Amino acid sequence: MEATDRHCRYFHRLLSRRARLYTEMLHAQAVVRGNRARLLDFHPAEHPVVLQLGGSEPALLAQAAHIGEDCGYDEINLNCGCPSDRVQRGRFGACLMLEPARVADCVAAMRAAVRVPVTIKCRIGVDEQDERRALSDFVDSVAAAGCTVFIVHARKAWLRGLSAKENRAVPPLLYARVYALKRQRPHLTVVLNGGIDSLQQAQRHLQHLDGVMLGRAAYERPWLLRQVDPLLFGSAAPFAEPAAVLRALAGYLDTQLAAGTPASAVVRHWLGLWHGRPGARAFRRALVDGARTTAAGAELIERALSATCTLDAAA
Repeated sequence: MEATDRHCRYFHRLLSRRARLYTEMLHAQAVVRGNRARLLDFHPAEHPVVLQLGGSEPALLAQAAHIGEDCGYDEINLNCGCPSDRVQRGRFGACLMLEPARVADCVAAMRAAVRVPVTIKCRIGVDEQDERRALSDFVDSVAAAGCTVFIVHARKAWLRGLSAKENRAVPPLLYARVYALKRQRPHLTVVLNGGIDSLQQAQRHLQHLDGVMLGRAAYERPWLLRQVDPLLFGSAAPFAEPAAVLRALAGYLDTQLAAGTPASAVVRHWLGLWHGRPGARAFRRALVDGARTTAAGAELIERALSATCTLDAAA
């Protein structure tokens, strides 16, 4: 949420041509009744790109899915995994794992409204549910409505007693439960989410599953996405050095500035690009300060690169 917006996705697409990119979760009501241009616009370079929806009303989700398809999204994903209090109050996100029949109705309505795939993102269970049965029962109910792709965060969501932040770290990761789901239902596409912080880990999981989803690791250390194409798809990495990625972003930043977008809204997604390299703190500071004062993309980027004191090596 508030991370994988269109500026972030454009940046990430430069790092991998093959990864599938997801929007932040958007409530179906906002999509149907809100500012569609602001919420749904994306750059053609982002494909394949997925619209992630929140909601629990079949008719409203069907409308939102249809709008998303009309906007050009390649897939519609229903979030049944977010554990935040606000989401629970709206009766969507992870609490929907307690209502598999309702989720099945939502999926059926969405599939009837669109031609693109409708997929599910979920947890292995919530609260006191037995995760050995909860996930299987939920998946079977939703698969009966025609969903064949499940992205599973391998943690329970504790809706009572843990904050949304704690739910991302405190419940133990039970990868074996997701592996078992794939073994027992080989006809389904099962993608793993949760706690994956390297492409080497992703490769190990891919020995058992159909895909992996990276969240915070990709956002906080985006340079690791540069390994996706060569390690997972056998194709060349788009860029050899992060400095080249930044310079490729200059034109995009200039376009956004000309359209009235604040520089900070764009460059905030780049802050982790220098993670783990000499000058990372100076790089972040230069980007943040430059976003307030610099009017040209190339100038801001060169200032940030100069601040690392490794410009020659990075170039």
